[in-house]
Amino acid sequence: MTIKKSHFYWRWQTWLQPWQQVDWLLFGLITGLTLLGGVMIHSVELNQGDTLFAWQHLVTGGFGVVIALMLARFRYDVLLGWHWIIYGITNLSLIAVMFIGTTAMGAERWITIGGFNVQPSEFAKVGIIVTLAALLHTRTAATIPAVLSSLAVTAVPWLLIFVQPNLGTALIFGAITMGMLYWGNANPGWLVLMISPLVSAILFNVFLPLWLVWVVVLGLIGWFTLPWPRLGAFAAVAVNLIAGELGHILWGLLQDYQKDRILLFLNPDKDPLGGGYHLIQSRIAIGAGELWGRGLHRGTQTQLSFIPEQHTDFIFSAIGEELGFVGCLVVLVAFWLICLRLVLIAQSAKDNFGSLLAIGVLSMVIFQVTVNIGMTIGLAPITGIPLPFLSYGRSALLANFIAFGLVESVANHRRLRY
Repeated sequence: MTIKKSHFYWRWQTWLQPWQQVDWLLFGLITGLTLLGGVMIHSVELNQGDTLFAWQHLVTGGFGVVIALMLARFRYDVLLGWHWIIYGITNLSLIAVMFIGTTAMGAERWITIGGFNVQPSEFAKVGIIVTLAALLHTRTAATIPAVLSSLAVTAVPWLLIFVQPNLGTALIFGAITMGMLYWGNANPGWLVLMISPLVSAILFNVFLPLWLVWVVVLGLIGWFTLPWPRLGAFAAVAVNLIAGELGHILWGLLQDYQKDRILLFLNPDKDPLGGGYHLIQSRIAIGAGELWGRGLHRGTQTQLSFIPEQHTDFIFSAIGEELGFVGCLVVLVAFWLICLRLVLIAQSAKDNFGSLLAIGVLSMVIFQVTVNIGMTIGLAPITGIPLPFLSYGRSALLANFIAFGLVESVANHRRLRY
């Protein structure tokens, strides 16, 4: 009996050898959230007598698990020699959407392949993470030319996504870029200056005195962080003065539904049966859940379909209503642990490339979770950003598993030396 047990143990250890250093806690967390997403999506569509989306979510998640495990065995540093090809494929797929894309809700975002809708912008997030990680691995962001080259590389896919239009994914690209530049040793003051024109465009049209204070602060940041103090301070002030005036022009570039999302986030009761309906119903659902929730399949807002498309961007409202504050807290703790594991993997990676890959994924997750949950409770505008692993969306789910598969590869190879 002892011999058989030893033989079984040896075979088990041999089978697990390729995944010896994988972060199983991280893997278990994303798998658990995917299963929870399937359960909640099933609950959302239960009243419709259909479980198609739930099964598609779970089947796609199953494929994602397999892909992530395969990538964990793969030496991620091989991608250093392929990053320009990945970048090219990313941009070509986004260009293809413009010509053969499927139009929905005023945007062209999908390509139909073999009866399946593929959203290239979701996979583009992984592509830009790999590309920026490779660039910053070769040359850190400690100099302005290095920062500008990284921004130039990001600008091409960002612009292609913005014109679809897909504002939510475009914002995610910005978050990924800022997070990776910070980890790549960029001066924090430079990052503030980079996002300052957008902030100025908003403040100029919302509260002028605060905008004036903001411009003065930016002048000081330019003075103390840029290579040429006087010129840097002047440029920072000038750019933000112009940005404030251009706020009206930038506002005009947005689609009508994008304007409604931004305005109605501040006051959804202004149009309770139109653009503000989503947010109002979502807040009612989450509040109705109280501490322990109404119970699975028992949420009135969810089961009576008061929240349109709840299985996608508003899945958190279903969790809040049916699982309550405790269920929401479990989800938040799970995402906190995921972010913690990503930071630990970034710190222990064997090279800068692996570390930057983990930080790119971390930036993507933090931004998506913050904005998605924020918009369901009225703290952020509705931007169409899904909740990772929980919201329905086959392309988004697969892209997330690919991203985490690469991170698991970083973890799996962090103690090896070649």
